[in-house]
Amino acid sequence: MVHRLIAAAFALFTSGAALGQGPQNTAAISYTRDIQPIFTEKCVACHACNDAACQLNLGSAEGASRGASKIPVYQGDRSQAVAPTRLFYDASGPAAWNKLGFSSVLDSRGSQAALMARMLELGHAKPLVPNEKIPDNIVLGLNRENMCPLPGEFDAYAKAHPQEGMPLAVTGLTDAQYRTLQRWLAQGAPVEQNPIRPSANEAAQIADWEALLNRPGSSEALVGRWLYEHLFLAHVHFVGGEPGHFFQWVRSRTPSGQPIDLIATRRPNDPPGTDFYYRLMPVQGVIVHKTHITYPLGPNKLKRVKQLFYSGDWHATSLPGYGPRHRSNPFETFEAIPAVARYQFMLDNAEYFVRTFIRGPVCRGQIATDVIRDNFWALFQEPAHDRYITDAKYRAEATPLLAMPGQIDDVGSILSLWHAYRDKRNDYESLRRDTYAEMPPPSWSTLWAGNDNALLSIFRHFDSASVTKGLIGDVPLTMWLFDYPLLERTYYQLAVNFDVYGNVSHQAQTRLYFDLIRNGAEVNFLRLLPADKRGAILSNWYQNSGKVKMWMDYEDIDTDTPSALKLDPHHSVRDFGLKLIERSGSLNAAPDPINRCTGAYCSRPQMNEEFRDVEQSLSRLASRPAAGLKVIGQLPEATMLRIEGQDGKRQVYSMLRNRAHSNVAFMLGEAYRYQPGLDTLTLYPGVMSSYPNFMFNVPASDVPEFVEDMEAARDDKARFERIVMRWGVRRSHPQFWQYFHDLNSYIKETEPVEAGVLDMNRYENL
Repeated sequence: MVHRLIAAAFALFTSGAALGQGPQNTAAISYTRDIQPIFTEKCVACHACNDAACQLNLGSAEGASRGASKIPVYQGDRSQAVAPTRLFYDASGPAAWNKLGFSSVLDSRGSQAALMARMLELGHAKPLVPNEKIPDNIVLGLNRENMCPLPGEFDAYAKAHPQEGMPLAVTGLTDAQYRTLQRWLAQGAPVEQNPIRPSANEAAQIADWEALLNRPGSSEALVGRWLYEHLFLAHVHFVGGEPGHFFQWVRSRTPSGQPIDLIATRRPNDPPGTDFYYRLMPVQGVIVHKTHITYPLGPNKLKRVKQLFYSGDWHATSLPGYGPRHRSNPFETFEAIPAVARYQFMLDNAEYFVRTFIRGPVCRGQIATDVIRDNFWALFQEPAHDRYITDAKYRAEATPLLAMPGQIDDVGSILSLWHAYRDKRNDYESLRRDTYAEMPPPSWSTLWAGNDNALLSIFRHFDSASVTKGLIGDVPLTMWLFDYPLLERTYYQLAVNFDVYGNVSHQAQTRLYFDLIRNGAEVNFLRLLPADKRGAILSNWYQNSGKVKMWMDYEDIDTDTPSALKLDPHHSVRDFGLKLIERSGSLNAAPDPINRCTGAYCSRPQMNEEFRDVEQSLSRLASRPAAGLKVIGQLPEATMLRIEGQDGKRQVYSMLRNRAHSNVAFMLGEAYRYQPGLDTLTLYPGVMSSYPNFMFNVPASDVPEFVEDMEAARDDKARFERIVMRWGVRRSHPQFWQYFHDLNSYIKETEPVEAGVLDMNRYENL
């Protein structure tokens, strides 16, 4: 006790009292009022979700109290799965987290200040040179070693890394913030819980939805399970709900009206182990963009679900189990539910479902993204043209072939499991090819056009990716066409059944099967193109080593049966894309004159004159190959442009680098397939990445000069350095946090439901 008092007195002296702050330093500090806002502004951008450094999650009092762990979540080569460590799920309270390998960063040890206090002191003592590059000896990004020193190891860490205090390699805390945190830590770092609670309106809607999913009866229980497994990742928001209130579906031992007693299984379709109820639990802590996959619920959605699942004449005679077989094949598990209801539910909010496997369930997605192109469009097959929906005989033949790997994680069986599931998938592709060959030629009516979820744009940013409604950018090299079997398999393989805490066997099987999924989506799309051109188009998508993959692992495509679409035989994909844009009308939620400028005006007509001129200038950088715009080679994946107008207003644009590859058919060796001369830029209004890699802040009047300098920089590093020095917002910029968080402010203004703190772990040192 004496040692603790001495430590508190010492910290007070060094942080506040010695700086002449006066009597207010003796006031009690509120975690909610005083501390969490500092964490949210300066810490959460690196310390949130699974990729938080040392698993230290500072988005809530629970996360701060939990502390840090040396055990990494992302470790693709581990031979054994590790215990899940999901905040608010897998343990509660410091003692329980300590048993899972976490140690406090808030507790002082005798005369020794808390680890957080010492890390902050180290960072505050060595401020960065304003807007200079970070020293090269400081490793940043995902290549940084997860050092995570324990309190007794701090002295050695500080000696070896004197410039690597916290916040790491970024403009640090203000003096006032630093003093407040040090005072709080000296006072013992007290936290108070301030959980989000539903409003009366939200509580009433929660009761309606919980009643629906927990209806008695076998058919009702099967629907409840299917809906839960499809919405467990959603941040649900209600019509008329409170701004910033989101909820997620969980399984609880307690029914509606009682406190939730969470059943924390590794996957949502693992055995619950007891009787349970589906419940809606408030999402606690700071909302971060990378995990914020939103889904709307309200009276109309409730009516729609009842119409889809409860109006037909069908019955489940028994309930399936939760073993590996039922996890691996949801088509068999839920076959009693009409397939048209399942597919239509997914189509209604297709953007949500594609986001679940493009942006989630993990925060670092290279486990999947290395087998997708840097940009492509996603389309969906009309249910009336989907044989799995319309033909019971075909459905019965196809269902056993749609099982997916990953349930057995024996390391020694990776190859045999992969071959078995690859062969099943190829048998299915053969069945699909031959069955569809008997159908009328596909036409524009083959494509679903039910709402503005029908057309989606996906952009990969190396190890993350984004999904946006509409057709954004120039016509891409490839497109994906999802039918129900493909959409459901992708969702289950990459969202429901994927375990970020799993071992190398599980993760390898997941990644390998995703390669087959991509190929299947491309083959579905090929059927819309001229039959005699499909082979050449596919060969262009799978150049060089891709030919080996086609020979080894992919089923032959249909090059005989015709398409009813009349397309330019020499440029079929591009002609399809341009005709799709023409036909899409109101479904295309994202008109794009900047990247697809066909006349004299390359800007959005609704903008004022100043920003029309801005967009006209920026369009000179868009959709040009790097062979002619060499500065692309010096740009990161996702750069944000903040353009300031004369009236004080600003617009934000995403400048996305689309890397070209000869093929994307392999997990490893991406650099050998890279075609840098074919890289392009897509420039589009808004924030199109959870992980900005860099940012330029440019006055609108400077934009023509900015564009000219970018064109002139080519591959001249000195010229590019001058661009960065003049307009760049480096990590050391005095206003870094103001500009960085303004990106989220822009999202709040334009798409308030989608707002969340962005991640800066990938912010580069240009």
